Amino acid sequence: MLVEVAGGTDKIGSMTNSPCTTLPRIIDDLAEQGWSVLPQFIPQTLTLQLAKECRDRAKKGALNPAGVGRGNQQQVLEGVRGDHIQWLEPGQSSVTDEFLDRLEALRCELNQSLYLGLEDFEGHFALYPPGSFYKRHVDRFRDDDRRTVTAVLYLNPDWQDEDGGALRLYLDGDKPLDVLPEAGTLVVFMSADLHHEVLLTQRERLSLTGWFRRRSDVLL
Repeated sequence: MLVEVAGGTDKIGSMTNSPCTTLPRIIDDLAEQGWSVLPQFIPQTLTLQLAKECRDRAKKGALNPAGVGRGNQQQVLEGVRGDHIQWLEPGQSSVTDEFLDRLEALRCELNQSLYLGLEDFEGHFALYPPGSFYKRHVDRFRDDDRRTVTAVLYLNPDWQDEDGGALRLYLDGDKPLDVLPEAGTLVVFMSADLHHEVLLTQRERLSLTGWFRRRSDVLL
């Protein structure tokens, strides 16, 4: 993994001509450090198809402003997050089904190797317009402990530092690690443990974001 130190913040960018990384790499990373970043997790052709699918849905008005909170407490707060989303369901399209199949294989591997008891995956397309962001947060609700492992796949070819929009992970000691949202890069981390944010983006930023969930220990 190529890591460049810039201004006190580690930065992970795209790595061209890298071999595809296997599922055991994700398992090892999660076990050792609680997060993993893998460039070129899926073929470029599938990445481009998923990006087109996201844009097509946006043009049809299928993506809506994302809310903060859950249930009756959910509200749209553009000062906190500015992405537009649409939830994935099996059977919506062949390309999203292929993506979900790949994550199902990852879910099975996580359960077999780390005994996490993951039961399903929920996820959505996310489109950040230029000028939007998502402030620092964690991915598990206070009253719902089902979200266990976060998985984010980026769909943006030729992303540059000046485009902004990096995913900033706050690691041990609160040292930030910035991950560029380059097409094909998969980021996986433990949902309850890692504070993170999406920095201000200067261009349209696309991703598939979701969570592997286990059975809840909290009475809802």
